[in-house]
Amino acid sequence: MKVEQILDRKGRDVFAVSTTTSIAEAIDMLNDRNIGAIVVVDDDSRVVGILSERDVVRRISREREALLARQVGDVMTADPVTCDTDSSSDELMAVMTTRRIRHVPVVGGGRLIGLISIGDIVKCRIEETEQEAAALRDYIAS
Repeated sequence: MKVEQILDRKGRDVFAVSTTTSIAEAIDMLNDRNIGAIVVVDDDSRVVGILSERDVVRRISREREALLARQVGDVMTADPVTCDTDSSSDELMAVMTTRRIRHVPVVGGGRLIGLISIGDIVKCRIEETEQEAAALRDYIAS
């Protein structure tokens, strides 16, 4: 399945912030929206980074309270792995597994247009497997 199809099913809403957003605001956004990552964009909606729960947790152990006053640009993972709408779920699964990442921003025309998580990929794979099993049952029954 292609990323375009996954986005059509799940939607294209993405929570994004700028590099100057405070870590405290970003943490509130992660918590309030129950999400694992926020894409960081510039003024033209170009992806410049990603801030994940993992980025925050790793910094907490070193910086504690001082971290909350820092800006997203100081903590984010810069130049994250991205994909486009023609990427396949198999390609993304391989990249996510190899790079040990859980979120990949989707870029079209140089701008952020979506976000794919490992959960989205797993859900897609389960649906494909269920469809194949149903097709095999129908074939055997006929």
